[in-house]
Amino acid sequence: MADFEIEKYFFDRGYRFIAGVDEVGRGALCGPVIAAAVVWPPSLIEEFGDKKSGQQTVCGPRWFEQIKDSKLLTAKKRRELSRFILSEAESVGVGLCTNKEIDQKNIFWASLEAMRRAVERMPCRPEVVLVDGFELRGIPYVQQAIRGGDQKSYSIAAASIVAKVLRDRIMDLCDGIFSGYALGKNKGYGTREHFQALEKLGPASFHRKTFRLQLEKKLF
Repeated sequence: MADFEIEKYFFDRGYRFIAGVDEVGRGALCGPVIAAAVVWPPSLIEEFGDKKSGQQTVCGPRWFEQIKDSKLLTAKKRRELSRFILSEAESVGVGLCTNKEIDQKNIFWASLEAMRRAVERMPCRPEVVLVDGFELRGIPYVQQAIRGGDQKSYSIAAASIVAKVLRDRIMDLCDGIFSGYALGKNKGYGTREHFQALEKLGPASFHRKTFRLQLEKKLF
């Protein structure tokens, strides 16, 4: 379960603005990779991060205790929590890489680049960046890469929620433009219905061409 233990480690060493960063859409067949970066107010980390006898002291708003990896939440709960996060966070940044950029480079590069852009576009410059997965290149901040960070850090989990809600909204809008792929339902991922639509309609302009081999294996 996520908590503020990692943030508190840096907080106790004098850092106050600690960003959690995560991306969504890496495994999708279409659309962008979207990342978010979230910095909580230092007072919130101080309040939630205290630990006594190996257990975390939680004495804040009840909604905060519900933050976790976005994949473990319902769409309704993600939207609800995203509103709270955006209203309570010290700073939030968003970055993305389009499907064309993914095709030009590769999905690994795009995932890291979207997270780097999210950090660089924050109104409040962080002192420490906690990244889900791998360290980011080209940012002048202290970093810590954390595998499975969205299940360990409130900051990273919050970033995953914001990014997921935004990407789902984009897929809903695309569903109204590119009909037949059920994007409002599958959000661009490789469901049976999505593959059947691709077999019938072929790829649209927002599909990632670098996933063509995956499509061919599934379709043929």
